[in-house]
Amino acid sequence: MALKLDCGYLKEAIRDHEYTMMQPLVKCAHDLLESRQGPGNDFLGWINLPTDYDKEEFARIKEAAARIQKNTDIFIVIGIGGSYLGARAAIEFLKSENYNALKKDTPDIYYAGNSISSTALAELVSICEGRDISINMISKSGTTTEPAIAFRVFREILEKKYGKEEARKRIFCTTDKEKGTLKHLADTEGYETFVVPDDIGGRFSVLTAVGLLPIAVAGCDIDALMAGARKAQEMYCDPDIEKNDCYKYAAIRNIQYNKGRTSEVIVSYEPCFNMMNEWWKQLFGESEGKDGKGLFPNSVTFSTDLHSLGQYIQDGRRRIFETVIQFEKPKHEIVIGHDPDNVDGLNFLEGKSMDYINKKAFQGTALAHTDGSIPNVVLHAPDFSEDTLGQIIYFFEKACAISGYMLGVNPFDQPGVESYKKNMFALLGKPGYEEAKAALEARLS
Repeated sequence: MALKLDCGYLKEAIRDHEYTMMQPLVKCAHDLLESRQGPGNDFLGWINLPTDYDKEEFARIKEAAARIQKNTDIFIVIGIGGSYLGARAAIEFLKSENYNALKKDTPDIYYAGNSISSTALAELVSICEGRDISINMISKSGTTTEPAIAFRVFREILEKKYGKEEARKRIFCTTDKEKGTLKHLADTEGYETFVVPDDIGGRFSVLTAVGLLPIAVAGCDIDALMAGARKAQEMYCDPDIEKNDCYKYAAIRNIQYNKGRTSEVIVSYEPCFNMMNEWWKQLFGESEGKDGKGLFPNSVTFSTDLHSLGQYIQDGRRRIFETVIQFEKPKHEIVIGHDPDNVDGLNFLEGKSMDYINKKAFQGTALAHTDGSIPNVVLHAPDFSEDTLGQIIYFFEKACAISGYMLGVNPFDQPGVESYKKNMFALLGKPGYEEAKAALEARLS
């Protein structure tokens, strides 16, 4: 089964002629993408990735995952941004947001190098005490501060615990194919390496070794994941938005932006989608937030956040719209039973499934929010399978590229990310930043 875009809740928010007026922009964006003539065209390897990927490396990923599953209690994934978000999102979506607490025959998976919190790193080190660990260092260069610090700490732990010979069998590096600090270290020490492709940016990299190794270690079917993405690659190539839900979603985003909406809120009704929300926010925020443009990407999980942010969405400023993802079939089901005393007044729900109730909550909320002038677009997904997830990933990646070109930005660079790094390096006294250090310290004082 395939994803399906539902625009029924947009009837009062978007008129038919508005889609018609967007079609030339969509076609132009499509042509730029397909011809590889647009800005950022060096980073378009993700477009054909579901069919054009390194089959030999893919097999090595599965072999490495099988070895890790046999000798490892805790698998540490070290990376930041796109180097870890996609993998974590996929694992929680396919397995559970409580993955580490499940009874399973795969290792617990923890994530390091995504902050500079000494407390977070110290607690993770403590969790690892007395248990067999392996690590996956994910970095194109190996010099990104947050993951580099965590890698230094855990590499030392492994070498002290196992000795250098055994430690090198437990260290896996996903990095540049030929160059960079991490690649040089991995070759020198004999760590097994996997490739971060030159033509795929971090936020588009979940279907490369960046995401696939941790996902495979968790016991997920990466063949089915790629098959789902391949299905989406075949589906979302028609420039006609009436035949391409992916492109229509991109058009809807730009229509809302042109009407003065400043924020898009992605909504799910399943906690296992929380990290997918975070992946989605990086994908669109880093791709479109530049040149003084772009929708601010936000997220909620209902019905939980209806008891917090729900008030603002219903009655606050009318600058947002919602993209809701709905799943037709739950992973598990619970049916409400009968209470003879009906002390909680819930006997009217007797015999109904929680998924049925959840879907009625969605319908009631969508009607309330659209009545409150908050447009809703709904993406229906069949289930929580690898096939479905592959479709979702590709759907949003391609929609993001088309939407960015329609907005008039380069969706594949991130110049603003470097600003904080330069200031941080200067304040820390990194060689070569002496003048900047003096200037910044003067401002701070």
